[in-house]
Amino acid sequence: MKKPLPPFSSTYSPNVPELLNSLNISLALSTYQAGKLIFLSAENDETLIQLPRTFDNIMGIAVDGNKLAVACKTETVELLNNHELAPTYPKSPNTYDGLYLPRATYYTGQLALHDMIFSKGNILAVNTLFSCLSIINNECSFKPIWQPKFIKELTPDDKCHLNGMATIDGKPVYVSALGKTDTRQGWRDNKMKGGVLINVDSNEIILENLPMPHSPRIYNDNLYILLSASGELAAVDKDKGTYGTITKLGCYARGMDRYDDYLFIGVSKLRHKSSVFGDLPIAKTSFAGIIIVYLPTGNTVGHIRYETSVEEIYDVKVLPGLRRPGIVSHTQVTNKLALTSPIGDFWAGEDK
Repeated sequence: MKKPLPPFSSTYSPNVPELLNSLNISLALSTYQAGKLIFLSAENDETLIQLPRTFDNIMGIAVDGNKLAVACKTETVELLNNHELAPTYPKSPNTYDGLYLPRATYYTGQLALHDMIFSKGNILAVNTLFSCLSIINNECSFKPIWQPKFIKELTPDDKCHLNGMATIDGKPVYVSALGKTDTRQGWRDNKMKGGVLINVDSNEIILENLPMPHSPRIYNDNLYILLSASGELAAVDKDKGTYGTITKLGCYARGMDRYDDYLFIGVSKLRHKSSVFGDLPIAKTSFAGIIIVYLPTGNTVGHIRYETSVEEIYDVKVLPGLRRPGIVSHTQVTNKLALTSPIGDFWAGEDK
């Protein structure tokens, strides 16, 4: 009898560990289905190592310098990387070159927050339930700051499935949605061709009839987007209102970040029996993991594929300058032992 694979088993292209090492980066990915934030790092040029931590229904990830925030089912958790405590982490001393510790939790309720960034000292998130962009802080569940002009009233109805956000210097410039509908979950009626890309400043739709667009991103003044239902990475011509396919990924693509000339794209294994995803053409070929694209050529140059535990990826973020970061969840007992202050950082209960 074949021995079952352990949780979070994965396979990957032989070049991926060497690539992460050469770029001096690690990857963070969120999987709301498994309820984990996973750090992926190169142990050496041949082997990847991963660190999963529990965060309930995690979706959007924001990274800015040493700050990291994650959107969970009913709360948003902000963490800060502490280099001083990392080497003395009690459970794994002399292992990590950084350690993300919880610093604040915002109790938002179930907003279904998707893409998220740090902006002018705040957390700015795509509030999918209320079809708007929102500030997340300690004053209220959310503070709406923008909505598509076809959304007449903000109600908790996921009217258009607003999901993605392209930003420049912390300012939202474009957003993606799965429909231009103003009724409760109206986007579901035309999910294959109802997607739109919206200019935030003008509040005008610049692209429509898109197959489930996600993760718009601006890199070097060029606008890119993932067309999830058709499994494509596309480049947008902002002036003409058109797009061209860069590469066909063959998977349900969602979540993207760039470092140097490489794009790291999240892909998900679609549920064949799902009423939302089961009838998509790529449902039979999709897998869960990461696809790496070399942007100058548009070629796929590597992949990470989960064999167990992970079926869906929402977001992917690069952690620059970290070869082996650690993280402490806000639900872990270890979180209560970490003491940070201007006078120094300590672990509670340390022997003197």
